[in-house]
Amino acid sequence: MILDFVRSCACFAKCSPWNLAASVGGWRGGGPPVQFVAENADWSVRWDGEGIRDGLAPAVPITMGLITKPYQVAHRVVHFGSQYQWATWAPFLSKTNHYAVSFFHGKPEDGPDARRHIDQFMDTTHLFSRVIVANKLVGHRLLAWGVDEDKMVRIPIGVDTEIFRPPSLQQRKTARQRLGFPEDAVVVGSFQKDGVGWGQGMEPKSIKGPDVFVAVVKQLAEELPIRVMLTGPARGYMKSKLKNLGIPYSHQYPSEQAKLADCYHGLDLYLISSREEGGPKGLMESMASGVPVVSTAVGMAPDLIEDEVTGGLAAAEDVEGLVNRARSMLALDDTARAQLTAKAREAVLPCDWKVVARRHWEEVYQPLLNEAA
Repeated sequence: MILDFVRSCACFAKCSPWNLAASVGGWRGGGPPVQFVAENADWSVRWDGEGIRDGLAPAVPITMGLITKPYQVAHRVVHFGSQYQWATWAPFLSKTNHYAVSFFHGKPEDGPDARRHIDQFMDTTHLFSRVIVANKLVGHRLLAWGVDEDKMVRIPIGVDTEIFRPPSLQQRKTARQRLGFPEDAVVVGSFQKDGVGWGQGMEPKSIKGPDVFVAVVKQLAEELPIRVMLTGPARGYMKSKLKNLGIPYSHQYPSEQAKLADCYHGLDLYLISSREEGGPKGLMESMASGVPVVSTAVGMAPDLIEDEVTGGLAAAEDVEGLVNRARSMLALDDTARAQLTAKAREAVLPCDWKVVARRHWEEVYQPLLNEAA
């Protein structure tokens, strides 16, 4: 609570002079008419902003700015890519802007921190003009909490289907050699941040279900030559557990989407074990990359996966269900695997960034720019 108070005081101090200047006409703001606020980290929210910006570039006659510090923005449409950043800054920002915010995930049952954040977020609903959700589950949840349906837009999280695409046999062989996996290894991927904070990540982030992931691969490793491929920050808890179980793993932190796509080329299965999600991005990336996916029924997974047709679904925390779906996916012959992954890629094409960016323009940015005119 003390930290929240200190953070609020800092936000107020940064915003106040710019708000005063804007209110008396001395500051009209600068930069493009649409500003996307991202976290100061080369990770998920920033990639969202870049995906929308780059997807808009060929088709829409405006530019979109990417910023990390929103306090100087005035007379603009401002899209907060992080609901957490929004809840921190919202009470202190200029009233000359029109605000949109992406709400990806969270429910009070996720713990005291999540409960406090949701209370803060709900206190700001009168300050934003649009709230963007990525899946039906979260959309229904926000409506039940009392968010105005007229403010809500459902747009999926995007994926670059040109970068993330099925590999050739040679690309797959090369990727596995580069990553150090033997030909007979069964490689299971997990590419999402699942530790608390941005350090080593030794404290697990419960909603991401790293404990469930470990329990699933432990069972699979009793019957198959399992290897685990990890990417992303804060994976210390997962690596420690895998090491203790004697399950070999590789961990990389690719800074470019093309290098991340190459990691998917080495996989036999992508496993999502989360208790709560907005997407995750790994769902769309693996489906686009021709990798069979097994996921808990969270986030966008129920929207995109038809069980046993485009992937595998199990209930959150259902270790046995996830193990059985994983066995089923890994037992597919080449023909059945090709059919499943082709259907999965087709299912994810509406999430291509060009489509997603266009929808942001048509359903969020353009209407708000018209309101501001």
